[in-house]
Amino acid sequence: MMTVILFIFILGLLVFVHEFGHFIVARKSGMKVYEFGFGFPPRACGFYKDLKTGKIVWVKKKDKELRKKEKESTLANTVGGEEREEEYSATVYSINWLPLGGFVKIKGENGEKASEPDSFGYHKFWKKALVLVAGVTMNFLLAVVLLSVGFMIGLPADAESMTDPKAIVVEEPFVTAQQIEEGSPADLAGILFGDKILFVDGVQIVDASQLVSLVNERANQDVTVDIERVGERVSLSMTPVQLEGENTARLGISVVETGKIRYPWYLAIYRGFIGAVITTIHIFLAFVVLIKNLILGQGLAFDVSGPVGIAVIVGESARLGLAYLINITAMLSLSLAVINILPIPALDGGRLLFVTIEKIFKRPIPLKYEQIAHTVGFVLLMALIVVVTWRDVAGLFE
Repeated sequence: MMTVILFIFILGLLVFVHEFGHFIVARKSGMKVYEFGFGFPPRACGFYKDLKTGKIVWVKKKDKELRKKEKESTLANTVGGEEREEEYSATVYSINWLPLGGFVKIKGENGEKASEPDSFGYHKFWKKALVLVAGVTMNFLLAVVLLSVGFMIGLPADAESMTDPKAIVVEEPFVTAQQIEEGSPADLAGILFGDKILFVDGVQIVDASQLVSLVNERANQDVTVDIERVGERVSLSMTPVQLEGENTARLGISVVETGKIRYPWYLAIYRGFIGAVITTIHIFLAFVVLIKNLILGQGLAFDVSGPVGIAVIVGESARLGLAYLINITAMLSLSLAVINILPIPALDGGRLLFVTIEKIFKRPIPLKYEQIAHTVGFVLLMALIVVVTWRDVAGLFE
């Protein structure tokens, strides 16, 4: 239950920060925002402020009274030295039934009403581009803040990072399980992500190479592996196996040597920014490889997790402590930023692509073609989420 609550909270934080970026930049740019929504329609509930009475009005689904107010309400604007009356609509803040993201509905975002000054399509290219990249920018800044705070209190780091003379070692390096192969001896024995490998048959483990050597010496023999899990020591029995065609025995786990380091606050901010930049580059390159392999029909080069898989990862990180939870939240925020800036229809990057094409060729792409592209992109994206989620759920019961 705690895993579900944490996942909803983190997802809500990432979505809110992302959409708030679009919202605030659109408003500051003079664009009218019809709706700020968490989740995708159908709408569960929402509210807006009635500008005539100052009262908060709650709405469900499509509120007819709100639509009526939009048509009847007027707001004086000055354009070219002349005052004119135009339709005014309050911003609806809504919660929707499909909690897989969020949206900001901006007037004219699909190319309509481009002649009206408060429409998205009316404004210059640079303003439209700023609105479109504002979401991913906010996700990047959130990751910078999280990593900076993490480096102030202590974040997991590999052995190489711990040699930094400016770093303060909070926890000495230890060998920890990072990935567990399904059906392997380690998996069957119950080793989990984040477990510290302390001893193998009474021999203290000091680094990853020593662990590999000890396991190889005990091929097809029962061994006792002592681990530390959330401060508790546990002894597990397993048998290293040597598969046909391989020269070494293995338990079926990949390990890393990690500890915890922190920095003074002024260096922590710098390290947080640099860490966010480097991680963004790595995530972007990983997505490039993923898309290339899918196009070439080579399958997935690595596992891709949907909402259920991410929830499991969040739960595992929370089990290891606050530092790990901060770290995974920052990584998810950067992943969301990278995904959204890719030039895929229905995502921010896809919309930015159409706006850029319009700027280059000095004329907009026909509205119907752009809408078709975004609709197809959205349907394919939802289909991918459903497929990956189905695989994640099936994996929980294997």
